[in-house]
Amino acid sequence: MYQCAFQSITSLLPINSFLRMTKILRILNRFNVGGPTYNAAYLTKYISDDFETVLIGGLKEPDEASSEYVLKNLEVDYLLIPEIQRGISLTRDFKAFRKVVKIIKQEKPDIVHTHASKAGMIGRAAAIYCGVPQIYHTFHGHVFHSYFGKAKTKFFILIERFLASKTTAIIAISNIQKHELSDIYKICSPNKIEVVPLGFDLQKFYENQEEKRREFRSKYSIADDEIAIGIVGRLASIKNHQLFINAIAECSKQANEKKIRAFIIGDGELNEQLQAYCKNKNITYSNTIDNTHNNLITFTSWIKEVDVAYAGLDIVALTSFNEGTPVSLIEAQAAGRPIVSTNVGGVSDIVLENKTALLSTLDENDFSSKLLKLILDDNLRIEMSKNCAEFSDKKFSYTRLCSDMENVYKKHSLTK
Repeated sequence: MYQCAFQSITSLLPINSFLRMTKILRILNRFNVGGPTYNAAYLTKYISDDFETVLIGGLKEPDEASSEYVLKNLEVDYLLIPEIQRGISLTRDFKAFRKVVKIIKQEKPDIVHTHASKAGMIGRAAAIYCGVPQIYHTFHGHVFHSYFGKAKTKFFILIERFLASKTTAIIAISNIQKHELSDIYKICSPNKIEVVPLGFDLQKFYENQEEKRREFRSKYSIADDEIAIGIVGRLASIKNHQLFINAIAECSKQANEKKIRAFIIGDGELNEQLQAYCKNKNITYSNTIDNTHNNLITFTSWIKEVDVAYAGLDIVALTSFNEGTPVSLIEAQAAGRPIVSTNVGGVSDIVLENKTALLSTLDENDFSSKLLKLILDDNLRIEMSKNCAEFSDKKFSYTRLCSDMENVYKKHSLTK
């Protein structure tokens, strides 16, 4: 009798009245090549069927490479909001805010989860305005040092503190970043911060290494006895490419019989300035494929098949003033490439110092000496290469990312 009564009642209700999926509106800063796009894409694609995700994001900068191919390859639907842009414009930002508010009212999400600074400001403001039950924000990095002057930095910190007070939970991508957000910049209490490292599909970095190595080294005419050193990322001030250029020039003088070639992989607003810097320093460089082996540094622009590039390199470098979780170092380790990096931001959380990476200060002599050590010691490079691949697969899989994030959502849902 009770079963019949239950069936008669439920027949009048929508099928998902009892088991409705949790709807997430995920908002990305912009669809440019980098960790945030992969993070948002994998969470959208692979999070469990308990969740339904709508992905929106902003417009890439003119000098950035689009990451929309990542979403298309994963068959992830997304909506582009052109008004969400990196620069500050009250008129444009307000238009973006109104568009996000409209989407929230249409989609009625249970969760709004924003990724990176501009999306975090516009998306969380819209979510707060609309009364969304749960709001999350992932700091993929932060702009609290090495980006702006003191006054503007203080202004952004005050905004972030206010938004954090209205946010269900803040997601840090490393323990170091959590320490910075809670203890140094006082964005919120540590109890409000969940640490969820980035996750990736790293399979392509393990596969067909020899074939890819031949492809890259043939394309750029890298001899078998030349050590190829690469740096991957936007050509922007925060990435500190001048340190890389200076270190390469110094190492080329001290490398004895070792021959080196350097590759700046990426593009950005400083492209021409960095090439001019090489010219002024009398450092030979090329921005095209060079078959004469005469140039010390090659500017390749963006390489979409970055797994091919890593396979062709022998050492990967990073020289940034500040980083969240640099994707280039995760990918380098997956490809088995030893690293020399400045010890900034979350770098030390994603490498094993002296096992997969040599870490330095921002001092040019320190960085150059670490890089030279790896150039001169063949056995050290081989040993570190073996350590890299073993370490990366355990720590940075996208399945771990999705599982961790689901647990965060469910944890805070239960405490509401």
